[in-house]
Amino acid sequence: MTRGARAVFAAALVARLAVVAWAAAFPPTADGAYYHVLAQRLAEGHGYTWLWPDGVVTHAAHYPVGYPALIALPYALFGARPVVAMVVNALVGAVGAAALHDVLVRSTRPRLALAGGLAYALHPALVAYTPALMTEGVTASLLAVALAATMRAREAETGRRTWGWLLVTGLALGVATLVRPPSILFAPAFGALGAAGMLGSARVDARRSGAGAAGVTILALSLCAPWTLRNCARMDRCALVSVNGGWNLLIGAQTDTGAWQELKVPAPCREVFAEAAKDACFEREAKQVIRAHPVAWLARIPSKLHATFDYFGAAPWYLRESDGARFTDAAKTALGTVETGVVRLLLLAALVTAAALEGPRRTPRRVLAGMGAVASLTLHGAWGYVALALALLLLGPRALARGAAVVPAAALAILVTAAVHATFFGAGRYGLVVIPFVTALAFVRARAA
Repeated sequence: MTRGARAVFAAALVARLAVVAWAAAFPPTADGAYYHVLAQRLAEGHGYTWLWPDGVVTHAAHYPVGYPALIALPYALFGARPVVAMVVNALVGAVGAAALHDVLVRSTRPRLALAGGLAYALHPALVAYTPALMTEGVTASLLAVALAATMRAREAETGRRTWGWLLVTGLALGVATLVRPPSILFAPAFGALGAAGMLGSARVDARRSGAGAAGVTILALSLCAPWTLRNCARMDRCALVSVNGGWNLLIGAQTDTGAWQELKVPAPCREVFAEAAKDACFEREAKQVIRAHPVAWLARIPSKLHATFDYFGAAPWYLRESDGARFTDAAKTALGTVETGVVRLLLLAALVTAAALEGPRRTPRRVLAGMGAVASLTLHGAWGYVALALALLLLGPRALARGAAVVPAAALAILVTAAVHATFFGAGRYGLVVIPFVTALAFVRARAA
């Protein structure tokens, strides 16, 4: 590990542990309460099961297994206390920061790489989210690790080293998928980028890219396969990781705001109680609603994007929900203001990068970046992210494949996040996974082609 990487790792860890020390007594809340109980049951040897008030124990798969499994061993070793999970979050976050610094070392000048690594290490949206027993911060770190491995694969001097680093990419994305299933959507692109050839090479090998895409995707899926088989056997329904897609699709078909709202259970599903069967019922009902009212469903997409990208606010929301006496509404507003200011400044800097990168269609890229900059200064920041992704795509496939991998990766992160939550429903915490990509792009000063 280089001196810069050590500095970034240390800054990230110290900042996060300081927050953990302050919030150690905050109880888990929202989905975090369920993750905590599921991890505790794993640590106690009960498997991934749920104990109901009447004493019945059932196998569970509504929540993805990855995060509870990650904290179950520390729970077994040090006790099933939320502060133990918070420390794990801090360590994973610090690893993610070091990985992002590694990405920037290969994408920009050394001083900018250090500045970008520190900006991510101290990012208020992620540092303040460390006490949350939730998945988004961990996912962001795992995606940063996967991107760093992908970039090292591109620079490898031998095929063996390339595939060695792609193995790391696939493993990181496999774990990320177990934590947050949409992460599998990154696998083909990261595999293709990593196998395409050395950075700046004059020619992109399509065959190697295809092999990389297939290899990384298969590896990530293989890591999930034992859990998928468990679901097939235990849940009476095969599912890659979790059985909540039907719930989320129905919420997205019912929401009036684009964000989560309490689900209205359709009549055909009211007497269905098994977890997987209920999810399947919700999925059928959601698809019927979408087919019957496709225009109304499509009309919800802008509000879903606004809910996801305008204001992340995950840390202020979680801390306020967890302990409103210690973290008041005033504190929530203050932290949300600081977070949003930092987020928008980094978005503006990333838009400047998108406009300044050498490569094709520079004028339309500048126009799009300018439009995104205007949006980023308003309440409608979502359009700033959309404009950033589109401006990067205007570079074209060849320039994107030849340049720094963080450039296409940033476009991919925004578009994947937008597509997933346009399909289901939006929430600011879901937007956190774009932070490492946008932060890195803000400090890139390299040729796109």
